Amino acid sequence: MTKRTRRRLAGLACGALAAVALVAPVAVAHAEDHAATQDVLNRYQQKAGPGAAVHAGRGAEAWTLSSGSASISQNRPITSADHFRIGSQTKTFTAAVVLQLFDEGAVDLDAPIEQYLPGVVTGNYDGTVITVRQLLDHTAGLTRDAAGAKAEADGTYTLAALVGAAMDDAPQGAPGAGHKYSNAGYLVLGMLVEKLTGQSIGGAITDRIITPLGLTGTSFPARGERALSTPFVPGYQGIRVGGFFFWFDATTLVELSTWSSAAAMESTMDDLVKFQRELAGGGVVSAKALAEMRTTVPVAPGAPQGYGLGLFTMPLSCGGQAWGHNGVLPTGHASITMVTDDGRFASAVTNANFIPADPSALDVVDTALCEGE
Repeated sequence: MTKRTRRRLAGLACGALAAVALVAPVAVAHAEDHAATQDVLNRYQQKAGPGAAVHAGRGAEAWTLSSGSASISQNRPITSADHFRIGSQTKTFTAAVVLQLFDEGAVDLDAPIEQYLPGVVTGNYDGTVITVRQLLDHTAGLTRDAAGAKAEADGTYTLAALVGAAMDDAPQGAPGAGHKYSNAGYLVLGMLVEKLTGQSIGGAITDRIITPLGLTGTSFPARGERALSTPFVPGYQGIRVGGFFFWFDATTLVELSTWSSAAAMESTMDDLVKFQRELAGGGVVSAKALAEMRTTVPVAPGAPQGYGLGLFTMPLSCGGQAWGHNGVLPTGHASITMVTDDGRFASAVTNANFIPADPSALDVVDTALCEGE
């Protein structure tokens, strides 16, 4: 995997600042057994947040490595049970519900979104041309983010308000013309789920995925809810002055309803691995629906990586490929979870919304997935 390719995939997340973190690595259990992964994780953490961790394994075997600290107020490792905002990993949950509706015959992936949400995708867009599939694989051409939406009296936002505001923004491209990452498109998909299920998007994800899979560390926040469940990894933003960082806690900085079905959820590395493994193993959608999710478009011209329906594929340095998603949020959390069809898995997180390029989070999970192969 080239550095250029890693940068392209890193850009799939919600967006971030770049900086260098100067935090001493913390030695943890299993480091001596996974020295290559620990080395990459340490170097990644030095360019990421105050702390970073990876939870990986194969089959029933799992191990966790940490570097730096979960908190600037105490020196403790990040664990696989710590909660954090998963950002755009939320998209895989939203897409999985849409594909369940596909399995139930309620959604035709190649039907225009106008068929299900009449009059919603309008303004600078044509909902009679944009399909459900194009919203899922980011080829609809919608603006990246919804801006200028009117808040409710309590300061929260409805999906309808966010999507309505996005319709006034210029398209990134023509429908079907190529991959143009769009959080706004996944807000439209949230409205689609709500229309077809009669539930809120959070309720549908909870009832259809979180509860059946026993993801006890995963939740979709109610509007206005910003706090993470305990134990949690505080998220940070910061600035560099000379050779030092000044961090500030951004954990509850963002009104999460602005991200909703695109990026609002919380989870743990344990749960994210379980979800992705269940999805890959047929425990969430049918084999037919999973094949649709894995039908990809290039993330950029000539790139070997592809983006499917709420999933992207990552070629591994040891051969083969992994499937999953990444996520970054201004709450100060950046994460990624990838799994292979032969039972390997890796989930990584750092507690700042930075996207280092060399090494990247992709390098961390690639090393964890390939170590020993």
